[in-house]
Amino acid sequence: MVKLTKNELRDQQYRLKQLEKYLPTLQLKKAMLQTEVNNAIIEIEKLSVLYKQQKAGCETFQSLLTDPEAFTLFEGTQVIEVEKRFENIAGAEIPFFEGVIFETIDYSLFDTPLWVDSGMEKLRELVIAKAKISVVEEKKKILEKELREVSIRVNLFEKILIPRTQGNIKKIRVFLGDQELSSVAQAKVAKAKILKKKKESVA
Repeated sequence: MVKLTKNELRDQQYRLKQLEKYLPTLQLKKAMLQTEVNNAIIEIEKLSVLYKQQKAGCETFQSLLTDPEAFTLFEGTQVIEVEKRFENIAGAEIPFFEGVIFETIDYSLFDTPLWVDSGMEKLRELVIAKAKISVVEEKKKILEKELREVSIRVNLFEKILIPRTQGNIKKIRVFLGDQELSSVAQAKVAKAKILKKKKESVA
């Protein structure tokens, strides 16, 4: 319940000033996050095209994967860690792909067929391509969550807090204005009565 007083009017005016000051910052943050989400979507699409191309390249030696030597391939493409760095974007910690650490394997280059080496390189490239997509999808998910939260706050400011505060200010001003008019009217009535009494006493 809003108090219909001059102090409350000052409080509501200060509140409105703060809300209107902070709103553009939120709107800018929302716009930045939306841009980052759009960029992440485009990046995923580009990386997915590259992944499909690399996958098609790997399919050329698919028949060789039944060879006993293919075990070396599978061992050499085991992922130990996907390395990421994190950057702060519009208040959110966003991951960026750095690299993939694979299981280290020892095998004889002389005793192993030549296709194993090139096959391992291609499969590792495919794993890296997939890891890049996963990191960007993770980035997109974090950005979308942050965007939803900021959008809720922007809507709260624009549709509820600012209009409500403006309404309170108007309500208090109308009440104080009516009070002032009432006081002026009462003062005029009182003054008229005093003048009337003076005239009567003189008469």
